[in-house]
Amino acid sequence: MIEINKLTKQADNKLILRGVDLSISKGETVAVLGPNGAGKSTLLKVLATLIKPTSGQVIVDGLELRKNQLAIKKLLGYLPHSSLLYDHYSPLENLVFFGNIYGVKDVEQKARKLVKEVGLSFFLNDPVKNFSRGMIQRIAIARAIIHDPEILLLDEPHTGLDQGAISILNNVILAMKAKGTTTLMVTHDFKQAAEICDRIIIVKNGKIVDDFRMDHHNLGIVNEKYDFHMEGVS
Repeated sequence: MIEINKLTKQADNKLILRGVDLSISKGETVAVLGPNGAGKSTLLKVLATLIKPTSGQVIVDGLELRKNQLAIKKLLGYLPHSSLLYDHYSPLENLVFFGNIYGVKDVEQKARKLVKEVGLSFFLNDPVKNFSRGMIQRIAIARAIIHDPEILLLDEPHTGLDQGAISILNNVILAMKAKGTTTLMVTHDFKQAAEICDRIIIVKNGKIVDDFRMDHHNLGIVNEKYDFHMEGVS
């Protein structure tokens, strides 16, 4: 589904990604771990077609990224640090707006269903500007999946969520996985990564230093491998 070969990204004379090689199969749920500044979010932005790589090749669903950005964007659901929501719109208005961009059929019905799934039906018509950080994050998640994307790119999706909202998010990710969606999730929440992901990738100084499968959702293994690779990192 996603093939990355010798990917580099340079900005302001600094090499952020240093020859990343990565292959992700359709339907996999993959967590990307690493310290701040390791290049995790940059990798997601390249895949989301928001920034151009300096060199290397990225192929998404058989399409070369440099030549097929519009076609690839239609396959993606992207949740960055910002919600991308219009704060004067309600959850329903936001989801209908973004759904229409993607040509979603019966978009209002789909929007109402998603608002219910993220536990905010009571606030369906309230302006988002009055919401807490966690509530905004829930609607932002719904926005990212309104068009049933084939690939979901999540940048620290659990940030600002309470335990109930974390459970809702994890259920959404697992439900998308059941539909065959491929998910790449940057996170600092090792517990959630261990619980819902098939694979863990550890990034350090712009390179992948480990890539392993999560067969028994063993959080201890994640912590052990991460600590090993981060020795000496302040």
